[in-house]
Amino acid sequence: MFQSTYIGLDVHAQTVVACALNPATGEIERAKMAMEPDVVLSWIQRFPSDAKAVYEAGPTGYALARHLLVHGVDCVIAAPSKLLRAPGDHIKTDQRDSLGLARMLSLGEVTEVRIPTEEQEALRDLSRTRLQAQKSLTLAKQRLNALLLRHGLRYPEPTRWNRPHLQWLHRQHFEQAGTEYSYQSDLELVELLDAHLKRLDARIAEVAATCEYADVINALMCLRGVALTTAFGLAVEVGDWTRFTGATIGSYLGLVPSEHSSGQKRSQGSITKAGNTYARRLLVEAAWHQKPEFKRPGVTLQRRLDLVDSQTRVTALKANHRSSDRWEGFEQRGKLRVKANTAVAREMAGWCWALAAPLQEARKQVPAFSSGNVRAA
Repeated sequence: MFQSTYIGLDVHAQTVVACALNPATGEIERAKMAMEPDVVLSWIQRFPSDAKAVYEAGPTGYALARHLLVHGVDCVIAAPSKLLRAPGDHIKTDQRDSLGLARMLSLGEVTEVRIPTEEQEALRDLSRTRLQAQKSLTLAKQRLNALLLRHGLRYPEPTRWNRPHLQWLHRQHFEQAGTEYSYQSDLELVELLDAHLKRLDARIAEVAATCEYADVINALMCLRGVALTTAFGLAVEVGDWTRFTGATIGSYLGLVPSEHSSGQKRSQGSITKAGNTYARRLLVEAAWHQKPEFKRPGVTLQRRLDLVDSQTRVTALKANHRSSDRWEGFEQRGKLRVKANTAVAREMAGWCWALAAPLQEARKQVPAFSSGNVRAA
């Protein structure tokens, strides 16, 4: 059954521009309202109950969609990168955008974005907070090293940011008061951000053990280079792995080559870098750890393998051997290491799917508990 009315919403922080389209009659109704879920809901409820609404994914998040869904309004969120736009259309207004969304929804041309639950979004927020903390710490360390280098000071040992290095940093002083204050301020910031990152890691470890992705996290940690924070980030960013296959997960993460082919000519370029940037970054970083030859699990990896079932363990060991062999093959062929690492990351995406999807699929097939299934003692 087709919806009689399709509603496009151009959502901003303070306002919403709405457009309701009835394809059967061609009737269009527009409105501009405050960005208040109850206000938007009351306007949509003026239309038939089978109306369907859509708005683009953006900084306003999922709150409006959740509110509409709870109150019985069929609402989806469109992926902005998948929306069709005419090359010759150089006029962009909120009214045009809302009408375009309504038309594409009526034609079934909207690529929907998965709407996570509030609990799932909270886990994602925690993972992304750690990412920002890690970036801030890296930047603070770079500033401190740059200040020392400008004044001719360089730590003599190759390993940095361990206890001896920190003790060496505390022994450095400058005659000029301005430089001394700047140095002590940068050093204090590094230590504060490092302590903040450690608190976040401890919180993630606590949450990961009891969240809905606990079994997926344990499975992903069986891959070399995938520590707790990496597994946690991959699990919460992808969410439902059963949406993909081993072939499509790489495309979702932007790890497949771009292509421009026409006629008899086929041309492939760099990876698309589409989809989830954070998850792609985690896989690329983990792929570097697959380079050393893999013979047998070490102590840490063996402990992780003991936490999963036999099938997951077998799949993880195959993945580690396969990734190591791929690296060796690339090295023998003289492949550029950056490209080789990207190729390994793409394969790791498939292996992550092979580990996570069966667990989630089995969980979906478990019948829900009901009191009717309980027999009297």
